[in-house]
Amino acid sequence: MRIVHIITRLVVGGAQENTIASVLGLRLKPEVDVALLAGPTRGPEGSLEALAVEIPGLFTRIPALVRPLHPWKDVLALRALTRWLRQRRPDLVHTHSGKAGILGRLAARRAGVPVIVHTIHGPSFGPFQGALPNTVYRAAERVAGRVTTHFVGVADAMIRQYLAAGIGCPGQYTRVFSGFALEPFLSARNDPAFRQQLGLAPDDFVVGKIARLFELKGHEDLLAITPALRRQCPKMRLLFVGDGAWRERLQRRVQAADLADRVLFTGLVKPEAVPQYVGVMDVLVHLSRREGLARALPQALAAGKPVVAFDCDGAAEVCRAGETGFLLPAGDLAGLAQRLLELADNPALRECLGRRGQGFVREHFPVERMVEDLYRLYGRLLAGSTRGSPGGGSAAP
Repeated sequence: MRIVHIITRLVVGGAQENTIASVLGLRLKPEVDVALLAGPTRGPEGSLEALAVEIPGLFTRIPALVRPLHPWKDVLALRALTRWLRQRRPDLVHTHSGKAGILGRLAARRAGVPVIVHTIHGPSFGPFQGALPNTVYRAAERVAGRVTTHFVGVADAMIRQYLAAGIGCPGQYTRVFSGFALEPFLSARNDPAFRQQLGLAPDDFVVGKIARLFELKGHEDLLAITPALRRQCPKMRLLFVGDGAWRERLQRRVQAADLADRVLFTGLVKPEAVPQYVGVMDVLVHLSRREGLARALPQALAAGKPVVAFDCDGAAEVCRAGETGFLLPAGDLAGLAQRLLELADNPALRECLGRRGQGFVREHFPVERMVEDLYRLYGRLLAGSTRGSPGGGSAAP
């Protein structure tokens, strides 16, 4: 079974961590030959390339595969991907992310790859952007969808959105939660020494957020209610884990609101260090307006931390209202403040929600389960395909 995964870039992020974990896990399966293609990794988010480069023969960089729209480079990337796939003749191509998802699937079709799979990590269209971009992205997804054998959604919400947009049919979709190594989070603890190192007092109520510092991630929503929260809960502190293009903008807002003593920016944190930061949190908030299913949600639950989230995309599938945390309508800042104060005042509630969430994540999010689900899906799709009939795999897994 010759498998190729293609993603636009290997920055530190949920889709990229999912892809790396899938590739590394599939390498251990019998009779599987797996490769990974990606464009250059640039930006303040950090890079995961080293995890792939250190394995001989696994990773190939496609220089023209860049994230921004760039017609000339996009043509070069399509040609490079097509040429590489024609030379290697894989049995299955699995694409991830927007640009690589479009170009990778078209290249696989041109190269005669029998089975083409695409994972929807997050929506490329929706209310977060204007009518023109939505029209363009929907059209591009429909074109690529016609050559796609099967879609993997990291949440049922993604599947519903794509079907509603007329992309594919129900039998072409399978949900596979984005698994991760549970043990580092299961064993995360509220380390007093690490708290002190971060400048957190033992009795501070720490509200954590793990996300790129960027548009639509919701940092500004949390900052908007922090002055009022500080008056009602003087021990509340915000812990922003991650980096991004909006860091200076957010720091200016913190300074202007006189919140410098309330908000801690960690900067870029390596994925293996994230459990240590989750361990000192009392609750994790997820306020993104565009995200398939943020890995930060199940990661926090694995550490026994309750979550508060806006009801966007797949958040409701992990932030189960009243069971693992609190789910709020997007933009409900009054509700967000109320729930955070409720959790600050009730340690027993935090412990109960976190314990239930931990049980849920143990069952659904082990990385081994994700890899096994993909391996079995590939086997069924390949069993229903015939070489020389691109995109002709079985419609149902």
